[in-house]
Amino acid sequence: MTDSDKIDAHPATVAHLLNAEIRAVRAIILAASGELAERIKWNGPSFYHRASKKDFAAINLRATDRVHLVMVFHGGTMIAQRRGLLEGDYKDRRMAYFFDVADLTVKRATLEAVVREWVALVEGLT
Repeated sequence: MTDSDKIDAHPATVAHLLNAEIRAVRAIILAASGELAERIKWNGPSFYHRASKKDFAAINLRATDRVHLVMVFHGGTMIAQRRGLLEGDYKDRRMAYFFDVADLTVKRATLEAVVREWVALVEGLT
């Protein structure tokens, strides 16, 4: 069983009201960079940089009215704010929210750009 299969079968993911949207976010992130992989961490789908093992993001499954993506920025090094996708003013993380398939479709290109920029940032730090 692959990590993706384990995530697909993870009870908290399966039971989530926005399971289709979660699957779509996962697919977008993994397609945006082959340098990322996924696993279950923090009781939900999580993404990390394959070479450095640094965490990129996790989907917080406690939010049931949206897909809540928490992105980690190591050492507090941030990327540019992206057209309202990245929210919050935390020292080392930002949030992104996707409310439905239509919202995800609008934000898709921005999410892909954030993934690629994050990967470049992490590879520059290692």
